Amino acid sequence: MSPPHIVEDFAARKDANMQARGLGISEDNGMPCAKFLQTTGDHCYHELTKRHQPCNDKKGGTLEKNYARADPSYLQTLGQTHSAWIFGAIAELVDNSRDANASRLDISIEIIYSKRAGKDIPMLSFIDDGCGMTHQEVVRMTCFGHKQPDANNVDRIGRFGVGFKTGAMRLGRDALVLTQTAESRSIAFLSQSLNEGKDNLEIPIVSYRRKGQFMELDTSVQSQDLAKYNLKAVKEFSPFDKYLIGEKAGLFDKRHTGTQIYIWNLDEWGSGYCLDWTTGLTGGSSFHQGDIFIRSKRVRSRPGQMSQKVPLDYSLRCYLEVIFLVPRMKIYVQGSPVKCRPLGKSLNKTCEVTGNIIGKGVNLTLGRCQLEWEQGNCGMFLYWHGRLIEAYKRVGGMIHNGDVGRGMIGVIDVTDLMDNGNGRVWVHSNKQGFQDCEAYAQLEEWLGKKADEYWDKNHDPVQLFQKKGGLLYQPDHEWVQCDKCRKWRTLSPGFDSKRLPKEWFCYMEPFEGSCETPEQKVESGVITLTAKRTGYDRRDVKDDATIASGGNL
Repeated sequence: MSPPHIVEDFAARKDANMQARGLGISEDNGMPCAKFLQTTGDHCYHELTKRHQPCNDKKGGTLEKNYARADPSYLQTLGQTHSAWIFGAIAELVDNSRDANASRLDISIEIIYSKRAGKDIPMLSFIDDGCGMTHQEVVRMTCFGHKQPDANNVDRIGRFGVGFKTGAMRLGRDALVLTQTAESRSIAFLSQSLNEGKDNLEIPIVSYRRKGQFMELDTSVQSQDLAKYNLKAVKEFSPFDKYLIGEKAGLFDKRHTGTQIYIWNLDEWGSGYCLDWTTGLTGGSSFHQGDIFIRSKRVRSRPGQMSQKVPLDYSLRCYLEVIFLVPRMKIYVQGSPVKCRPLGKSLNKTCEVTGNIIGKGVNLTLGRCQLEWEQGNCGMFLYWHGRLIEAYKRVGGMIHNGDVGRGMIGVIDVTDLMDNGNGRVWVHSNKQGFQDCEAYAQLEEWLGKKADEYWDKNHDPVQLFQKKGGLLYQPDHEWVQCDKCRKWRTLSPGFDSKRLPKEWFCYMEPFEGSCETPEQKVESGVITLTAKRTGYDRRDVKDDATIASGGNL
């Protein structure tokens, strides 16, 4: 054995060396904490550092803990990303399911008993049948400080690496993730309750690997003691005991792979919660379907908007109807399916406009919508990577007059335009707006010009008066989505859409075809416009207009 003074001298020099390298000391175990330490075997790994981190348990053994070098209050800071609109937090988790190629996502609020709280509490859940996450992917999702990708992947919405954390911590104080791939299963716990009073953020993760038809602890990424310690933390600070964990894991027997996210201690509003919900009636009409609402039901602030009836702002069902430009994933809210609305395919007097802004092509669909006219709404729907970023954005004359553009809707995907080509995108990290940049400024001007032109050519006050009380803006085409292939099919002229069953497939009338048939394209109802902006001179704009057959202006 080494003499005591040599050991003490070595420990002193080690502590001084750690302080010089910027490593902190955790007060609850007296050991160094790197930015994030994830256990692999007997060692803890970070992207750039590797540090052994044992700690004493009550039985005298040693364990390792997963730490992020951040104060637990940082979780509250993350939640403020979506402080203006809580549905933005839900959208982050919906995006993750879509990126995982899920075909189905169930969102619901259920009442469970919390032993820790000593009462029944609501718990928000997101359950999908996507590809699931490996241990390494779960670590990446729950920890901090990852580099953004250098390339802009058009097939993925997630980019900034903070969506789960900002979304979950806005919705509630505690979140548990249960995910399964074909070969593994993991449990992760991101919790403010667990970390109260601690100096560094602890994130318990337990991972399993498949062995035959069973799942066993994956000792290649964690020790038995660490897994036991983390599982104990989950059971102590959450409603999930071994029976509830087993019940939820049983859902994978039907779907094989997927991810389940459970959030509780939901954000409060007075004596209730920020979210309100109805359960709905099974098999009832759409009027009796369940929904999740923002309790305040306040309309979001938009320049020039006068309407106070914007269901998309406070009804989750209405928001999810239009969240994706091309809806593919089946979404259920409170057990009832969401009937998606492909906005660009369901307009009256549809007009396709192509243009060129700062050297990049854009495609705008303009038209009129009966529902929006009745509610006094109008504006542009801006999508990025096929996901809605801004809704009812007023441009041109709409900003200055509440009646201008009533019922007019524009739909545009700006994925290419909002990419600077160097791996950076001009989209806010909360995916609820765009940065102030040249591309966005010129886009606003161009949209305003095209919207004003369309309104001037198609607005008829006499027609409005004559058709008052009747349907003014009948869609150019009615569409139905196959519940198997998720492709959209046009209905035959004169076919009553009310005759369609709740679940419709391509072989049924009126399509009576095959899922292999390519999806039909939107046909312009009236006009096709082409606009080209060459260079950066705002005066250098060329327009051409062509009237489609059967149309009139």
